[in-house]
Amino acid sequence: MNVNNSARRTEKISDLPFYTEGPAMDSKGNIYCTTLSGGTILKMDTEKKITEWAFSDCPNGQIVLPDDDHLICDVKLAAVRRFDSKGRFIKNEIEKYCADAPVYCPNDLITDDDGNIYFTDSVRNKGKVCFSGINGEQRILADNLDYPNGLVLSFDQRTLYVAESYNNRIVKISLEHAGSINGAIGVFSELPTHSSEKETDNLPDGLALDQDGNVWVAHYGMKSIHKLSSEGRVLISIDTNMPLTSNLFFCDPESIIVTGGYGEPGPGGLLKVFL
Repeated sequence: MNVNNSARRTEKISDLPFYTEGPAMDSKGNIYCTTLSGGTILKMDTEKKITEWAFSDCPNGQIVLPDDDHLICDVKLAAVRRFDSKGRFIKNEIEKYCADAPVYCPNDLITDDDGNIYFTDSVRNKGKVCFSGINGEQRILADNLDYPNGLVLSFDQRTLYVAESYNNRIVKISLEHAGSINGAIGVFSELPTHSSEKETDNLPDGLALDQDGNVWVAHYGMKSIHKLSSEGRVLISIDTNMPLTSNLFFCDPESIIVTGGYGEPGPGGLLKVFL
């Protein structure tokens, strides 16, 4: 696979003791990330001051809702948890089960325009993509995936993209409407492979969508982020110089916040990549 390895200016925001995940931003421009082994959700304010904002057992994927509540996947608790804008725990939206099926390892999540939740249950070979609607409806949209991980919705809410980590690819799920699949699950993109040929060097993790609808991938083990076209072709590959590149978030159209680290449980870091 021929990939355009593109140089971009990268700014190290902070070195941190623990591997980071779950980048997100609130309405005031504060940036957040999670530290799985550290058990904390960190907040970086607009002056780049970092504080411990909230605590959970093993927080992973995170999103900030329009009202500045946070939804956070907790791997140890098998839960999707809601916190208010001050970092106070409110309730578990999901805990151990979804649609009467056991949930083992909630990893990442996204909401649609109406507030319905899609999240991944990251298990080898038996992983699931789950749906929890604002009306209480729950469904398993996909199962038997090999470690489904990051996910993102297209702007028209009709396609759900999911990183299937241990198959080193992005799959796509067509939606008839919220929580309802339209047809079979397809392969959107087969990703570049690491020269080491080690399985753990080829694990797509977090996903994000840019303003033009291109899908961006954080490639754990490849120390890279990739830009994929609407057809799933790798357009650009950017070296983050962070071996365990876990997730990414557009804080504005021209810059991306990247989480990850140099080992697990640490050390970790926060980067900004300028496009």
